[in-house]
Amino acid sequence: MPKEKIKRVVIIAGYKCNCHCLFCLNSHKRDVPDKTTQEIKAEMIEAKKRGAKYLELNGGELTIRPDIVDLVKFARNLNFSVITIPTNGLMFSYKTFTRRMIEAGLNNIIFSIHGHNAELHDYLTQVPGSFKKLEQGLKTVKNCIKNLGLKNIYLGSDTVIVKQNYRYLPQIGKYIFDLGLRDSEFIFVDPTYGAAHENFAKLVPKISEIAPYAHKCLEIGRQNHIPHWHIRYVPLCYFEDYLDQISELEELKIFRTEHIAPDFINLNVEKSRINLAKSKTEKCRNCKLYNKCEGIWREYLKHYGDKELRAIK
Repeated sequence: MPKEKIKRVVIIAGYKCNCHCLFCLNSHKRDVPDKTTQEIKAEMIEAKKRGAKYLELNGGELTIRPDIVDLVKFARNLNFSVITIPTNGLMFSYKTFTRRMIEAGLNNIIFSIHGHNAELHDYLTQVPGSFKKLEQGLKTVKNCIKNLGLKNIYLGSDTVIVKQNYRYLPQIGKYIFDLGLRDSEFIFVDPTYGAAHENFAKLVPKISEIAPYAHKCLEIGRQNHIPHWHIRYVPLCYFEDYLDQISELEELKIFRTEHIAPDFINLNVEKSRINLAKSKTEKCRNCKLYNKCEGIWREYLKHYGDKELRAIK
């Protein structure tokens, strides 16, 4: 009998952020009003009623909300087993804030790391000093966890792959590994809308170009037996030897995901991504991975076509 999937709800509270990443998917939504505290709490309650066990509070940058500690505490009192926040790490450089967040019940923090040094990371976030603050934030979190004697708090990372950083993926992977992070994703940029849609030529590399560098990065996870060191949003024909490190394939086994945002509600993220934003072409038809593969972003195909895609026999 198949294992029951974990229902995961991602509550997107708003799009305001203290970084200005060149590739931001939500760059065109910064003026959308944020949800109120009561709206978010009501959505948590409803998600819990629908059976959600895994909560992700997302944005924007949720740590800049004045009510964020209260929201985390409310989620803990609703008994969500996992309470996650993806973050640029800037606010976690402050010891008092970090302690309050962890004591409130935050137990999964995903740091956005887009470069292996200040020059690259700060260029992509468009915030001078953000790399240094990110490093300080991670250090502050680790010290807080140690001082509180906590065991069940998980730290991870995500890295968006764009033209400016794909050649450095092996170095970025090594940097993340050396930081002690063991739950990491490398995410091919989404050009469906936002900054990468508006500046496609500047930001979106070809899959064939990133693949060799991505393979070397994935090998870091494989050689060190890291359970979650994955790549996301890539066609499988370039990652035939890394199917156990494809995020979407793992998620289909484990999660059923909902997104509740200020401007949309999506109660089946896995299905809608395939139906609305990604595509496969006739060139893919005879590939042995056809039924597993989600294809590639439709916007990508508009610009680059399908010449790179290849059917695996």
